[in-house]
Amino acid sequence: TAVQADKELEQGIQLPIIMYHGILKDTKRQGKYVISPELLESDMKYLKENGYTPVFMQDVIDYVKNGTPLPEKPIILSFDDGYYNNYAYAFPLAQQYDMKLVIAPIIAKTEEYSRANEENANYGHITWDNMKEMVDSGYVEITYNLHASNQQQVGIKKRKGESESDYQARITQDIQTAQNSITENIGTAPTTFVYPFGAFSDTTESYIRSMGFQATFVCESRTNILTQNPECLYGLGRYLRTNETDSAAFFQNILKQ
Repeated sequence: TAVQADKELEQGIQLPIIMYHGILKDTKRQGKYVISPELLESDMKYLKENGYTPVFMQDVIDYVKNGTPLPEKPIILSFDDGYYNNYAYAFPLAQQYDMKLVIAPIIAKTEEYSRANEENANYGHITWDNMKEMVDSGYVEITYNLHASNQQQVGIKKRKGESESDYQARITQDIQTAQNSITENIGTAPTTFVYPFGAFSDTTESYIRSMGFQATFVCESRTNILTQNPECLYGLGRYLRTNETDSAAFFQNILKQ
């Protein structure tokens, strides 16, 4: 209704984003970053029963920039790192429950496992074929995740002693190469950038924006408020889904409406 639309414009729309990682059946491997397929299914059932509709980031961007309506209770189910088990377990559940997923693969790993033609739910990452199949299904959207952690750097942070121009050139080149690979293999380039480990430097965001990314994810636990101001799309918070609580307890804690 017009009244509802006016209220949304005034107060903004609440958008919780859930951050999943691995999905594995082996209970010994479950923990902070790995949950069981059963728990993921339980999450989807809970959301469906409580009127939540998982959306893509493209839906969110279209709402903010063009006023394209969102469903009444939008939520994003994001999966970091692009493990093969997302394809093996989360993708079939998305189809079964008619829910959209947003996956942020590590492109270097996708290339490595595509070359090896290796598919293993316990440790592998999705291949280009897996990614294309999921995107073509209409149930999966790909975001961009530059993931590197070693002694020299954490995620996309500036390295110690690195000049600003070298830093800009390094991350721009890395991201552009990966964006080109993604476009080549699945037909579109991601609009959203996921900060690995939630880590970045003071100037990072301006470089990310200049490369055409319209939204960014961080790792802070908070619900986002969407308005018609494109600034609201940067630094979107997410809630980490661990295996510690059942669906009702987890969602009731964060969906305090």
